[in-house]
Amino acid sequence: MKILSNKDNLQVIYEDNHLIVINKRVGDIVQGDKTGDKPLSEVVKEYLKEKYNKPGAVYLGVVHRLDRPTSGLVLFAKTSKALTRLNEAFKNRDTQKTYWAIVKGITPKDSETLVHYLVRNPKNNTSKAHLKEIKDSKKSSLTYTILSKLKSYTILEVDLHTGRHHQIRSQLSAIGFPIKGDLKYGFDRSNLDGGIHLHARKLTLEHPVTKEKLTFIAPTPNEVLWNEISK
Repeated sequence: MKILSNKDNLQVIYEDNHLIVINKRVGDIVQGDKTGDKPLSEVVKEYLKEKYNKPGAVYLGVVHRLDRPTSGLVLFAKTSKALTRLNEAFKNRDTQKTYWAIVKGITPKDSETLVHYLVRNPKNNTSKAHLKEIKDSKKSSLTYTILSKLKSYTILEVDLHTGRHHQIRSQLSAIGFPIKGDLKYGFDRSNLDGGIHLHARKLTLEHPVTKEKLTFIAPTPNEVLWNEISK
């Protein structure tokens, strides 16, 4: 999908009166947190304020989030009506998210559906995957398919069936294939940019107002391993 704008490193994938879709960079935070770093939501507000010469405050609703070390699609709502309807769509799993991940080693299967029971640990902000249901666990499911095999890594396409905290990171680590750069889940060294090789590649949903089916695709970062597969 063509990038509509790349001003100040803000990659706008799609925009209309109700929605704006951004290709998030590694390291950007979607919403403000205790770090005090400027969040992507504020950058987008400034972009809209300048583009449309708005005199007052700009409305922007955060529909969902991506982990700071990941890259890829982030959807924002430009109207309260759109935000309410999109929140409902995400809650009801009426959207389809597809990720690309580069993992350590070569997975033995070309495609596999993983089912685990995840328990979140808020103290260290991780989730642990268990094969059987235990107390406070949440059933988590995804399907991965191999896109490409490299010398020491496998590039996977991952379709989420549930939306749990650190789901892809914890589930892939649980089967012995941590995502490149993901120290938190067992990879042996960090990436130079502090990120991980997990990219929110595709998002399919129904437009909250027009009801049109929309599919957004985010180009992968300009990086050596990502460049091994087609943009």
